[in-house]
Amino acid sequence: MTRPIHILNGPSLNRLGTREPHLYGTTTLAEVEAMCREASEGHPLTFRQANAEGDLIGWVHEALDDGAGMIINPAACTFTSIALADALALFPGPIIELHITNLHRREALRHHSHIAKVATAVVAGLGVAGYPFAVRAMRELIAEAHRGATAMR
Repeated sequence: MTRPIHILNGPSLNRLGTREPHLYGTTTLAEVEAMCREASEGHPLTFRQANAEGDLIGWVHEALDDGAGMIINPAACTFTSIALADALALFPGPIIELHITNLHRREALRHHSHIAKVATAVVAGLGVAGYPFAVRAMRELIAEAHRGATAMR
């Protein structure tokens, strides 16, 4: 059985499409999920959104047992949550931190990510197109890890 890619979305991302469209565009989170499923080319996905940090941490813990990879847009938790970073550090597979905007072109408080320190890669500034980009990249990271594990046998 193929293990799923977990895609987690943090606070206020449920408001995509209406929240600050000049920054985040008009695409809804449901449309983003559809884009991710298409990019997965049938690879199983678990796609979730929470406005509470504790929910995100709980989902990371759930993914420890069955996840092949993790894509996370932690939103504001990026800058505040050492607890989320600690949970992600436990995850044995690749992690991609994802942001719709380029955080380094925004306010200084958005320039430091606690999550980047535990992530395999960071995708930022591509708009919602970053999501399917990250899914394709994650599929490749998983395939590379599988090839490496097979070669070691």
